[in-house]
Amino acid sequence: MQDKIKQLLDEIEALAAESLEQVEELRIKYISKKGLVSQLFEDFRSVPNEEKRLVGQLLNQLKETAQNRINSLRDALQNKGAEAKEIDWSRTAYPTPLGTRHPLTLVQEEICSIFARLGFSIAEGPEIEDDWHVFSSLNFADDHPARDMQDTFFVQNVPGSLLRTHTSSVQSRVMSTQQPPLRIICPGRVYRNEAISYRAHCFFHQMEALYIDQDVSFADLKQVLLYFAQEMFGPETKIRLRPSYFPFTEPSAEMDISCNICGGEGCAFCKHTGWVEILGCGMVDPNVLESCGIDSKRYSGYALGMGIERITNLKYRVKDLRLFSENDQRFLDQFKGAH
Repeated sequence: MQDKIKQLLDEIEALAAESLEQVEELRIKYISKKGLVSQLFEDFRSVPNEEKRLVGQLLNQLKETAQNRINSLRDALQNKGAEAKEIDWSRTAYPTPLGTRHPLTLVQEEICSIFARLGFSIAEGPEIEDDWHVFSSLNFADDHPARDMQDTFFVQNVPGSLLRTHTSSVQSRVMSTQQPPLRIICPGRVYRNEAISYRAHCFFHQMEALYIDQDVSFADLKQVLLYFAQEMFGPETKIRLRPSYFPFTEPSAEMDISCNICGGEGCAFCKHTGWVEILGCGMVDPNVLESCGIDSKRYSGYALGMGIERITNLKYRVKDLRLFSENDQRFLDQFKGAH
């Protein structure tokens, strides 16, 4: 009897199963009412009295071992099944790399932060605009080249609708609905019908600023431009203003900064001039103020505008404008440390 118990004990300790069905079969075989362990308990009746104490202890140990082994096999298979259900088999077998913030977003937020310290608030407007907000309210003549089909994307079958060519349309919307003092910046995407190359694209991003109040002068504009340039490119940055022309400002100017690569000494990037153009600016034309319902005899103001891609090129020395819109992970990974 003791030999049978020991043999069955070794057999039970070595049990294995690959499915819950197999575990149930082992339970029936060993510990059910007609199982092998139960049969040994039936045979216990024929054991001599002097051996019953020892054999009874061995049988109880066998029954407990068999029950524990069956339970452990069942628990292991149930836990394995639960883990399998938690696995998303549709996911890629490789770790998914995390992206990074786009360099244009980084630069736009930095520009907004600089102007916010000067009291400017953000204003936004629609990308699909009408002729009045984009051109007429901003003193563009009826025959101005910017209205030509070769320069502007017009919306088909919707007369007078077009994709905005500059974020100045946001300025005209604000001036038409609010009275001075106004101090706003207008970031956003704009569209122009241009051939795509390393230096031009059919869509890009602009940041424009507008300040209108009593007694605003060109000196105020110049001070804001100097502050912006030194905050953006470093305290050693110098600025230079050159006369220019824009329909919505008079007088108008283009601003250059001292080349941040050669420090103004002259290099290939600045074409050996020591200066790099970054934006256009000027005093808001009185005709623009009047067309938007603002008294030009009481109020004056300045406006400035820059391409965010242009500023990003200067800050990070990106030579090809197309990289900003191609979504190449290798290119974007270079800006992880720029957050």
